[in-house]
Amino acid sequence: MKLFREGLGPHALEVSMAGVKMGDRLLQLRCGNGKMFAAIAAKVGLTGNACAIDDNSEECVRGRKTIAKAGVLAEIDHAQYDALPYEDTSFDVVVLWDLIGVLTPERRVRCLQQTLRVLRRGGRCLIIERVPRSGLWALLRRPVLDATYLTSGGAEGALDAEGFIAIRQLAERDGLAFTEGGKPTT
Repeated sequence: MKLFREGLGPHALEVSMAGVKMGDRLLQLRCGNGKMFAAIAAKVGLTGNACAIDDNSEECVRGRKTIAKAGVLAEIDHAQYDALPYEDTSFDVVVLWDLIGVLTPERRVRCLQQTLRVLRRGGRCLIIERVPRSGLWALLRRPVLDATYLTSGGAEGALDAEGFIAIRQLAERDGLAFTEGGKPTT
């Protein structure tokens, strides 16, 4: 059986942490090659809506090919992270994939403000980012994070500064950190 050979898939942890369910409206900022986005977007089903933004047009093309191959109904658009082309309160969940720690402080603030704008009241923002590993992994792959970002509290500090509530780090595993924050309901 294929399920037992492959397990739950290479992005099972990210899908689980995103907590997306059937009917949700999902936005992911920075889709990369699209594999993680396709895995998460598949959870919204036919009643939901899945969109991704990438500021690199080549990544958008790669992402579109990946979601088509996976058979997932989703949209990937080329746009800037600090000028999202969506109406206010358009999404239930926004996933930021390995993004805010590499942006300049000004772009990071605008990106999180735009994220807050497009989230519905009570919606969730999930930041997934690579974290430094120890040992041999540290020599092979070093995340390049903005020093201001690190000294101001990382993802939790950035979310707090922009008005998100109920901020918490969900987990740190397999070289990834998962931090979430919610949009206030009032």
